[in-house]
Amino acid sequence: MGTDGSAGPIDRDRDEVGRARNARPRDGLGRPLPRGAAGVARHPEGVLRSPDQTLAEAQRLLDDGMPFHAHEVLEDAWKNCPEPQRALWKGMAQLAVGATHAARGNRTGAVALLRRGADHIEPYQGQPPHDIDVAGLLQWARDHVAALEAGAGHVTTPRLRGPG
Repeated sequence: MGTDGSAGPIDRDRDEVGRARNARPRDGLGRPLPRGAAGVARHPEGVLRSPDQTLAEAQRLLDDGMPFHAHEVLEDAWKNCPEPQRALWKGMAQLAVGATHAARGNRTGAVALLRRGADHIEPYQGQPPHDIDVAGLLQWARDHVAALEAGAGHVTTPRLRGPG
């Protein structure tokens, strides 16, 4: 049924290749806003970046309080990286989504995504590629899961790379 109550197909926003995409503007946490509202510019999907560029851009977005947008940058890396690193990038994207859920007040979703993300990155702790602070991210995720389960609502910004 169409959005107007007719029996026709649903009129959906589509990208240039016909995939369904929500064209509504979004706020800094990725929540859709009403059409015509001023939103935060979204990152284009499918951008190929080097690992250094990905980590720098994702960290900038996290530091700016935009974990949803950082997730999109990390998701591009996950979808375009070599197979041996796919779980690492996927896990970091999930950590960013967990931070997004926490910032939106969804503790249950935050805990689930922080745990899932930590599970994906943990195997890389022994030899983390690209100077990613896997041990620090694991500690950050565990600390925030515990805090969220205890009723805290705030999540601090993770550091994707260690100092130096």
